[in-house]
Amino acid sequence: MSVNVRIPTILRTYTGGRAEVPAEGATLSEVIQDLEKNHAGIAARVLDDTGKLRRFVNVYVNDDDVRFEQGLETPTPDGAGVSIIPAVAGGC
Repeated sequence: MSVNVRIPTILRTYTGGRAEVPAEGATLSEVIQDLEKNHAGIAARVLDDTGKLRRFVNVYVNDDDVRFEQGLETPTPDGAGVSIIPAVAGGC
């Protein structure tokens, strides 16, 4: 399945500055593998050392937070939008 992945500014160094890149995969895990194949280094910023989504990275398939779906096994239907969003922390 072909999807469009929206890349946050902090990760665009891996995509040559592109804000959106295509990727292939039937699940989020496969999409991340394809991203890594085409944009080396990006998976390490999304996944931790055990291969799970990093705690402070939110990922959505269309409008669904994958943490409340099937995590890395969340289906990525053809034409879906995948958004990688780093969590923002801070305060006064």
